Amino acid sequence: MDAAAFLTQFEERKTPQVPRLGGMARANGVVMVSERYWAFAGIDGTLREGRMPVAPRSLRALPLARGLVRLSGSLSPLFKREGVARGRERLFLIAAITAPLVLAFAPNWLGLTAGFVTTFALLGWLLRGRTLYLHGAEHRAIAALEERRLRETWNGFARPSRFSLRCGTNFAALLLPVAIFGGRFWPLPATAVTPLVVSVLALALTMELWQLVQSLPRLARVVLLPGLGLQRLTTREPRLDETRVALTALAAVLRRETAHG
Repeated sequence: MDAAAFLTQFEERKTPQVPRLGGMARANGVVMVSERYWAFAGIDGTLREGRMPVAPRSLRALPLARGLVRLSGSLSPLFKREGVARGRERLFLIAAITAPLVLAFAPNWLGLTAGFVTTFALLGWLLRGRTLYLHGAEHRAIAALEERRLRETWNGFARPSRFSLRCGTNFAALLLPVAIFGGRFWPLPATAVTPLVVSVLALALTMELWQLVQSLPRLARVVLLPGLGLQRLTTREPRLDETRVALTALAAVLRRETAHG
């Protein structure tokens, strides 16, 4: 069954609850993820699928740790050997992610220089190809699921918002003030590992705050306003074929979720 037929069938079931999905745009396609599965649909018509890692229940219930577990899990489709990123790309991403932690122990001038280089390299990676348009398509597909407008969106009769409260852009906009505040008002005596500890705690605290505000939609629209504004830069209005790429990935995840029960 193709994606369009499955989405039509899924919508006709009028399922009272749908799985909570997230996503990730790439230059050549869109990744969709649920708690259990991920799928990547390429603009060339290819489709790849896999399982999400399952963390120990104790970690998933532990404050602060659960946020870091969730964050690392969301990146697993990139870093798995059978995932969507190639070998050199995985090495680049690992280097970009770990660089700030390693450079926390370096002299200020070196850390600042490397930080700028890493930031510009990541921006170049994020902005290549049709990534911004596919980012908008990813948001639109998830909104179509949540609004029960999958069939209309596939056919181009509906265009749900390309902006999302759960976008990683919102997380980044929230992380910056938390990290600055944490570094400035760290209550303990500074040691060699303080920058590393502050960075990890900032990530964990931001994840907790992010999950909290998303459970309160009215508050979220205020707290996450800077991130929503930034999405005007990090997304573009997608074409219908790009929206269908995102919907194809979404359909693949939904198919496995419904089969799993």
